[in-house]
Amino acid sequence: MASVFLEDYSQTPALNEEEIGDLTYQNGIPKVEAFSNFGEKQHKDQFHHCSYCNKSFLHMSKFKNHIAIHSGEKPYLCLDCGKSFITSSELTIHQRVHSGEKPYSCSQCGKSFSQKSSLITHLRIHTGEKPYSCSDCGKSFSRADALAYHQRVQTSEKLYSCSDCGKSFSQKRYLASHKRIHTGEKPYSCSDCGMSFTRTDALAYHQRVHTSEKPYSCSDCGKRFFTSTEINVHQRVHSGEKPYFCPDCGKNFSCLSNLKRHMRIHTGEKPYSCSECGKSFSQKNELLTHHRRHTGEKPYSCSDCGKSFSQKNELTTHQRRHTGEKPYSCSDCGKRFFTSSQVTVHQRVHTGEKPYSCADCGKSFSLKINLTAHFTIHTGEKPYSCSDCGKCFSLKQHLTTHVLIHTGEKPYSCYDCGKRFITLSEVNVHQRVHTGEKPYSCSICGKSFSQKTNLTTHELIHTGVKPYSCSDCGKSFTRLARLAKHQSAHR
Repeated sequence: MASVFLEDYSQTPALNEEEIGDLTYQNGIPKVEAFSNFGEKQHKDQFHHCSYCNKSFLHMSKFKNHIAIHSGEKPYLCLDCGKSFITSSELTIHQRVHSGEKPYSCSQCGKSFSQKSSLITHLRIHTGEKPYSCSDCGKSFSRADALAYHQRVQTSEKLYSCSDCGKSFSQKRYLASHKRIHTGEKPYSCSDCGMSFTRTDALAYHQRVHTSEKPYSCSDCGKRFFTSTEINVHQRVHSGEKPYFCPDCGKNFSCLSNLKRHMRIHTGEKPYSCSECGKSFSQKNELLTHHRRHTGEKPYSCSDCGKSFSQKNELTTHQRRHTGEKPYSCSDCGKRFFTSSQVTVHQRVHTGEKPYSCADCGKSFSLKINLTAHFTIHTGEKPYSCSDCGKCFSLKQHLTTHVLIHTGEKPYSCYDCGKRFITLSEVNVHQRVHTGEKPYSCSICGKSFSQKTNLTTHELIHTGVKPYSCSDCGKSFTRLARLAKHQSAHR
């Protein structure tokens, strides 16, 4: 690395210079080069006083560096990039940016640093030392800048404002990063895939996708994470800590991002808009998921059957069909389910809740989809038709199930015996053969059944109702199969 000390100031115009004693002053500030003679005449223990700010120094070298702050002189020049510095030590540290030299190593973990101060700060991670304390709340920090940032958050002080949109920030680096939103600049690129980022931390996080590195582990459960932020949030699962609370309803949250999302329920804010249809969303991930409806993108594929999904949680739920895993259980009867929403719907069997009502006839339903299907009774609408046979359906999912009859596809299998079925409900009913479960009981005699249709047919014995009548002789039956058998005798 090359550097030079700039001693020749002949190019600098003389502005109001005057001789005062043995020092040369310019605009009331002592000139740096005048100290070469001045220092020889001073006793080594005598204090040196700055006439500009009255600050005093014991050592001439520190006094000389301080005067350069007032004069604006930076006599040490980096020949690699042209940047100038007040002291030679600052230039030496800077040149390590070009050379990549990191002479200070941590004895605990081996990590290296270009500056000794950075090593000292890093060592506090191992020792747990936090020497900087907030005088307002007593919270301690390992770095002075972290304390300064904390105090700005406490006072809501935001010194740095964006000239484009007016948004304010507590730290200058946050403003610099924010401005790239307006300029579109992404100066940090991944050497593996070429993807660019606006921040170095975002690039570092991304590169772990390629290396699969997860350097942070939870001391309670051993789970590993990409970033220290992720592990800090995760550890609140064990501690139960929820430091962020909503001022409107008092609900507590374990991380700030969840609180911000929650607050939009109260404000009604939906800052993310679809460029295709204009629909707005309160969360960015909702917009990304919605946008795939326009593009048809389904980036998540099942490794077992190849089926693709637009959302990762849809893939996770789907894969449970192959593994048979049912992590959610009903607290009333113990029945297990693939998803938490299935438990919520199932529990309405116990509570009798039917939150969806028909505005035309007042009939209520436990599922929204059943209400939608019911509406077609009043409208007679069946907008979904089969391209193979022309049969029409009121619900799209009914058409999807019907099409499987033509294709012969049976996507759902029993994990006990491997038998395959067209619909998930058929699998659920079939599995009761293996479990012996009979969830439907007769309120009159207590007899139990594995299917609801069987219970309905059984109850006709007690009521005496025979809903199926022969059009030839008028004889009635409790079951459709018995009517069909009877009618064959007339033919």
